[in-house]
Amino acid sequence: MPPIDDPVDFIRRETTVKPVPHAEEIRLHVADEAMDLWQKTEEDLGELGLDPPFWAFAWAGGQGLARYILDTPSLVAGKNAIDFACGSGLVGIAAMLAGANSCRAVDIDPFAIAAAGLNADLNGVRLDLEIADLTRQATPSADIVFCGDVFYDRTLADAVIGFLDRLLAAGITVLVGDPGRSYLPKVRLTELGVYEVPVVGALEDYEIKKTAVYRVGKS
Repeated sequence: MPPIDDPVDFIRRETTVKPVPHAEEIRLHVADEAMDLWQKTEEDLGELGLDPPFWAFAWAGGQGLARYILDTPSLVAGKNAIDFACGSGLVGIAAMLAGANSCRAVDIDPFAIAAAGLNADLNGVRLDLEIADLTRQATPSADIVFCGDVFYDRTLADAVIGFLDRLLAAGITVLVGDPGRSYLPKVRLTELGVYEVPVVGALEDYEIKKTAVYRVGKS
């Protein structure tokens, strides 16, 4: 595989535009053959320094959040949002379509930011794109922060929980979308909605994941 000098070109070449199964108002550049792209990047991780292509899939937590946002536009109308660990940008796009004033789509992966930009253009909205690890920065300014499917890894979950505590202390609303990942906190969560979300069976244990949207409360 040749060096990837242009993430945008790579994403366009390796993905197909499809509607999101549980939020069909939104279209994304997604992997047409899920395992092919995942394995391609995994095989070249050492040589190219690529992260797994989380940006190439509409994960269950993000789909649940997107559906809830689109169905509850008053949640974001006129507000400044952050799509934390944005991946494809799905949740941020939903927020902008629902009337948010702005949305920062933030991820540590440059390919995710490139994908989020392409997907925002595809859906006719603007995201403020940023490559950053917000868990290691000062508490950001926002009205509401969305976290879709971020509790699949213990180290990441620990960092995210500390970050969410800082957001809550600053009076920022935090919503999480999660299909029951291993490290989802078991307390401080108020369930707002539950969905049966179609997912990529090759990457998950089921074709449909029961996914909930929660408001996070203070400790």
